[in-house]
Amino acid sequence: MKRVLIICYYWPPAGGPGVQRWLKFVKYFKEFGIDPVVFVPENAHYPLQDESFESEVPSDIEIIKFPIKEPYRFAKWFSRKKTQQISSGIITERNPSRLEKFLLYVRGNLFIPDARVGWVKPSVRFLKKHLPENKIDTIITTGPPHSLHLIGLKLSQLMKVKWIADFRDPWTTIHYHQSLQLSKASANKHKRLESEVLNTADRVVVTSWNTQKEFSEITNQPIAVVTNGFDAQETIQGDLDKKFSIVHVGSLLSNRNPEVLWKVLADLVQENEDFKKALQIKLIGAVGDEIRESIQNHGLRLFTEIPGYVSHSEALQLQHKAQVLLLVEMDKEETKAIIPGKLFEYLRAERPIVALGPEGSDIKRILDDTQAGQYFGYEEEQELKQEILQLFDNYQHSTLRVASQNISQYSRRELTRTMADLIKSL
Repeated sequence: MKRVLIICYYWPPAGGPGVQRWLKFVKYFKEFGIDPVVFVPENAHYPLQDESFESEVPSDIEIIKFPIKEPYRFAKWFSRKKTQQISSGIITERNPSRLEKFLLYVRGNLFIPDARVGWVKPSVRFLKKHLPENKIDTIITTGPPHSLHLIGLKLSQLMKVKWIADFRDPWTTIHYHQSLQLSKASANKHKRLESEVLNTADRVVVTSWNTQKEFSEITNQPIAVVTNGFDAQETIQGDLDKKFSIVHVGSLLSNRNPEVLWKVLADLVQENEDFKKALQIKLIGAVGDEIRESIQNHGLRLFTEIPGYVSHSEALQLQHKAQVLLLVEMDKEETKAIIPGKLFEYLRAERPIVALGPEGSDIKRILDDTQAGQYFGYEEEQELKQEILQLFDNYQHSTLRVASQNISQYSRRELTRTMADLIKSL
């Protein structure tokens, strides 16, 4: 059995999508001949927590918890809400205040590549002594935070060990990177570190084909695409919603405001009395002020429920009960490579998906492959309206369902098989 050290920041009790990828790999690795050892921070500052994930951590794996000093613990005294957003990588305001600009400047220029960079040197010192005494065949680092890749970089230079750098998101082309008030020197340092990591790792793994294409222009090292997925073992029960529910699960912040959708729904409410009586909008998770204002301005507030953050298990139940599942990505060139983790759980729910985002998105590639829903650009108002009308007609005739295909390739077990084969090939 091949023994691997997985260096990650997000680990239970952390909540949100960042924790799930490697938690699920670890859950299934031993079935495919991989013995995982997990190296995580002790007393980390997690903006979201979900204790339900702790029950999924296998009892027979080794977990090394190493202390971390979190700068956000001190910054929160300035502004608890803003600090929590920035520590999550959430840049939401179009017109940031002076305080937010200051926090962004500090975040972008004093902590490169991110605020967890202070964990790098002490972790390298510890692991440099620990690894020779404990047989490890491969090191895996996963980011963001991308500072963790610097741990892998240093260890690969100090000792003979294979290293896989796993990128759940892009680095210098992530949509909020330009909001960090970076100086020219800081921006260049980000690019230099990104290039050094990509050109030193024995294998690079990414979660989308657009990121694979982007990184291939920086390095000749092998780049594999291993997407996120859904866990078929999770038990989900519940009847479909009685109303025509359009459900979005996950953060829906101001930089992802689907104005075209609100307009379409408002028009249908005015034009169709049956639609007005049946419509129910559910936004599960953090919802930005601009989203709330748009819903109010379009006369949709009475049709909308915003319960806030729920546990992962509750979110799965809500997805399976939905009549229609909504997925929204920012209409930006740099978000083409972003595939929200919720998409794969939407696939498993087998409810019709309506997605909005930029042209050329990898989301459309997956929806086309699985026949699980329709993808629209922000300019396709009439096409979106016709799709929702068709879905509503099917709902009225009790025929609202989706005949998806090829979704088993996105199960966590099958993805773990792929990742295990990649590890064994080194």
